[in-house]
Amino acid sequence: MTNELHPMLAPAGDKSAKPIWCVDTGSWLAVEKTLPPMARAFAADAGFRASAGSFLVLPNEKGGALGALFGVDADPAKADPFLAGKLASLLPEGVWRFEAAPRDARLAVLAFLLSSYRFTRYRASEPRKLRLVVPDGVDGAELSRIAEAVFFGRDLVNTPTNDLGPADLEAAAKKLADRFGAKFSVVKGGELLEKNFPLIHAVGRASDQAPRLIDFRWGDASHPKLTLVGKGVCFDTGGLDIKPSSGMLLMKKDMGGAAAALALAQLVMGAKLKVALRVLVPAVENSISDESFRPGDIYKSRKGITVEIGNTDAEGRLVLADALALADEESPDLMIDFATLTGAARVALGPELPPAYTDDDKLAADLARFAASENDPLWRMPLWRPYAAMLDSKIADMNNVSSGAFAGSITAALFLQRFVERAKSWLHLDIFAWNPSAKPGRPEGGEAMTVRALYALLKERYG
Repeated sequence: MTNELHPMLAPAGDKSAKPIWCVDTGSWLAVEKTLPPMARAFAADAGFRASAGSFLVLPNEKGGALGALFGVDADPAKADPFLAGKLASLLPEGVWRFEAAPRDARLAVLAFLLSSYRFTRYRASEPRKLRLVVPDGVDGAELSRIAEAVFFGRDLVNTPTNDLGPADLEAAAKKLADRFGAKFSVVKGGELLEKNFPLIHAVGRASDQAPRLIDFRWGDASHPKLTLVGKGVCFDTGGLDIKPSSGMLLMKKDMGGAAAALALAQLVMGAKLKVALRVLVPAVENSISDESFRPGDIYKSRKGITVEIGNTDAEGRLVLADALALADEESPDLMIDFATLTGAARVALGPELPPAYTDDDKLAADLARFAASENDPLWRMPLWRPYAAMLDSKIADMNNVSSGAFAGSITAALFLQRFVERAKSWLHLDIFAWNPSAKPGRPEGGEAMTVRALYALLKERYG
C-alpha cells in the first residue's frame, strides 16, 4: 500500500497555505469579527451572507489573497457532505488549508479530489496548480488511493468503444492484475463453447472482437472468498432488437459494471485486505451481423438452465449468468455483481441512486450504513419472489425478459438469482455508471458508483 499523496493534496503543516473559512449563517458572525478590517469591509461590500455554496476570496493589504470564505449549510440534515468539492474549481491556484473546516473534513477533502477529475485522453487539459493541505486526523494517503481507483473506473467508462472494446478491456484488467501480482487468465472466442460459457459466446459472437471471460485471482487462498463480477458489454446496439439512435448514445458505458468491479478490486488489493479475491468480467460487444443471436433462440446456460431469448437487448443478464454460475461453483463467502442492467432501475430510483439486491439482511444493513458515511448512495430493493413468474417460458426453463412492463429491475435481479445457489452471500447492484450533470465530487460523465461504500464495508470485515 502506497502512502503517496495525490498531487492536489499537500501534507499537514504546510506554512505557505492560505486559510479557508467554511462558515454557515450562524458561525459567520463569529469568524467575521476575527478578520482584519479591510477584509471585513470587503465581505460586507460583496454582500457575503454565508449561504450554502457561496464563495469569496478576501484580499490582503498588498492586493493578494488573504484567504477564502466558503458557505456551508447550517442544517446538518440538509447539508451536502460533498459541497466542498466546489472548491476545486473556485479556489485560485496556490496552497490552501481549512482554517474552519466543514463538519466532515474527510469527505470534504475526498470531494475536493473527486471534483478535480478530468478525462484528458482526447483533449489536453493543464492541471491546476492548486493544493489542499490534509487536515489533522485525515488520512490523505488513503483518500488518494480511493480517488485513484475512482478515476480508473471513470476513465474506463468514459473511453469510447473504438478504444475500449473487449480486447482493450482485457488489457486494462491484465495491467491491473499484473500491478498487484494477481494470477490472470482469459477464455475467448470458440473456447467459450468448449469450456461451457454458451451465453457469453452467443451475445458476443457477432462482433469483430471475440467475446471473452476475463478471470483473475489475488490473495491467500485460505482467506474468505470474495468474488466480484462486472458486466463488460463494451457497446450495446441492442442486437437484432436494435436500440434507437438516442438509446445508443451512452452505450460506451455499458461496461460500467466491469469498471466498478475493477476499481473495487484495485482498492482491495492496494489495501491488502485479508481475502481470496476473484474478479470475473464477461467482456463482449452486442453487435449486429449474420452471427447475431436472435429473438426466440434458446440456449442452455453453463448452469444447465435453458433460456429463451425474448429480447436481444437484455444481453447483460445473459453474460452475467454464465459468469455468476462459474463463480458460484466454488461457494464464495461474498459474491458481488455490478451491472448497468436496466432502464427500469432509473425509472424507479433515478440516475444517482442504484438499487441493491440481497437476501442477506446484515449485508444490506452494513451497506446502507457505509453508503451514508461515505456519501456513496444506494437503496435496497426486494427480491420479490412472486415476480419470478414473469420470467416463465412455455418452451424453456425461463425467458431472459419478463412478460410485462412492470418491475423490470426486480425481474432482472430475479433472473440472475437463478444462477446463484452456493454463495454464502450475494449482492447485485444495478448501477447507472454515469453522472448526467456535474455536481460537487461528481463531474459529468463516467462514475464508479457504489465502489467507495463497498470498500469501506470490506475494510471493516477483512481489514
